[in-house]
Amino acid sequence: MAVSRRNVLLLGGLGVAGAALGVPTSAVNAKSASALADSLMPRPFRTDFFQPPVLKADAESIDPADGKKVLHYTVTEEAASAQILPKAGLLTPILGYNGIFPGPTIDVYQGTKVELTVVNNLPLRHALGGHSLDTSTHLHGSASLPQYDGYASDITRPGFQKTYKYPNFQGARTLWYHDHGVHHTALNAYSGLAGQYHMHDANSERLLPRGKYDVALTVSDAMFAANGSLGYDDNSQSGLWGDVVLVNGRPWPVMKVQKRVYRFRFLNCAISRSFRPTLSTGDPLIMVATDGGLMPSAQPVREYRHASAERYEFLIDFSKYRTGQRIELRNLSNKNNVDYDFTDKIMAFDVVDEPVDTTDPTWNRIPSTLASSEVMDLQESKSSKTRRFRVKRDNGMWTIDGVTWEQVIASNYSKVAAEVPLGATEIWEFENSSGGWFHPMHIHLVDFKILSRNGRAPFAYEKGPKDTVYVGEGETVRLLMKFGPHEGKYMVHCHNLVHEDHDMMVQYRVGAAKDPDPNDPMEAAPAVPAGTNVPEPEPTSAPTAEPTSAPEAEPTAAPAPAPTASPSPTKGSGSRTETKTPQPAKTKRPVR
Repeated sequence: MAVSRRNVLLLGGLGVAGAALGVPTSAVNAKSASALADSLMPRPFRTDFFQPPVLKADAESIDPADGKKVLHYTVTEEAASAQILPKAGLLTPILGYNGIFPGPTIDVYQGTKVELTVVNNLPLRHALGGHSLDTSTHLHGSASLPQYDGYASDITRPGFQKTYKYPNFQGARTLWYHDHGVHHTALNAYSGLAGQYHMHDANSERLLPRGKYDVALTVSDAMFAANGSLGYDDNSQSGLWGDVVLVNGRPWPVMKVQKRVYRFRFLNCAISRSFRPTLSTGDPLIMVATDGGLMPSAQPVREYRHASAERYEFLIDFSKYRTGQRIELRNLSNKNNVDYDFTDKIMAFDVVDEPVDTTDPTWNRIPSTLASSEVMDLQESKSSKTRRFRVKRDNGMWTIDGVTWEQVIASNYSKVAAEVPLGATEIWEFENSSGGWFHPMHIHLVDFKILSRNGRAPFAYEKGPKDTVYVGEGETVRLLMKFGPHEGKYMVHCHNLVHEDHDMMVQYRVGAAKDPDPNDPMEAAPAVPAGTNVPEPEPTSAPTAEPTSAPEAEPTAAPAPAPTASPSPTKGSGSRTETKTPQPAKTKRPVR
């Protein structure tokens, strides 16, 4: 397959275009994808492990509607440079929240609300695609109101900011925030716009390690141009598979560990690649949580299949290993990835002989029983309807039942794939019989329970609440979910972000259509010029579930300041043709 310049682009300093980079797209295995000189290529296990800082709140208030605490945060989307490659001074241009990749971790407790102001201080246009660097921030895993959900076409242009409100009533879980800008999510997220968001509750505190033994792993892949900038090849809009595996933005790092139990929050942040993690010792990973939080019971697995956007939490007990022993977290890969010399490795752990605090009850605890949840207690017999969706490629475009997001835009955002009554329990089936690709399907708003895969029980590691499901080649997956607590329009899409951008995304509606809709994702909470003072907290709609309170953790890292205000924004129609003439923020979008 020939690689065209349209499909092969280089990040050349976020302003300078580089030469085309040829990437082997016809082979399943190849030596490398990067154009770096061999002496500049990173090698596994030569970099120290690093965790992003925890974001510090700007302020704290009380929501007068329900008396709950609200933490106010700010992150600024910025162009910056990162030391990813080993040669000192060879920097890689990125786009990052507060100028870092991954972005700072947000760490909160169940029942504490968050208002996150995202300031778009990015360049006007992306150096690769040339598209306007408009963004939309999605807190993946949060049951947010539609206008705060990161609806793809609800964009914030450079020079503007938007405040997102997160209720945080759900059980403890690993969430993540990332860009969801319409038709450019893949390139924006690949450039660095992603970060973890941790929510704790009493069960997670009691059962699982915390503090420095609760470890975030944001895992992705990348390829590099000869000058150290990121390379980009979407393989004819099929997906990007880099030859360098990054953990928290560092290639194949090594983490020093004590002889005790650690908890790892593994987020697959790659825009296309799936992983199959396993330990070099052959010992099992003890699965304790999935996308939506704690599993009913722990599940030991020797390997598991991990698609883009999925989060799995597992325990590793390092007390069984000798001082100085190195344990590798390896990648067995999956069908229809493109693999290279070192993509079979993820990171390594070196066991050190440091004193262990044995007064911490989690130092040697491997719990078997964890926590139930509403979604895992759902019964198939309570379902009122079964809906079936086929995921496939039609005429070069990725579709869900033959529908694309361009058609949603053309309907002026009225076209929905399903209308679901508030509080209804339904079964949704996703069929992937087209062959050649796997699809991680993400349903916004809800957690779901996996009932079956090709008529068989789900894998052991999937027996917990999920919001993204790996729909493999030739697979039909049945999911059970209850819709709420909010009404409105929410997206369903493939989280191979290249597929999402071209154009594998639809929407569904919970509850009856309203005109006007107080929670319209395009109109209810528009972006404002950067630097605008955020108003005092307003009452927000209360969720149906009552959270369990827990003490608040002390965050540690300060956010970046907001940039100077620019002219009024326009929310995009979402088409791939950029609108050059600004319109008022409240102007209704044209029907295409």
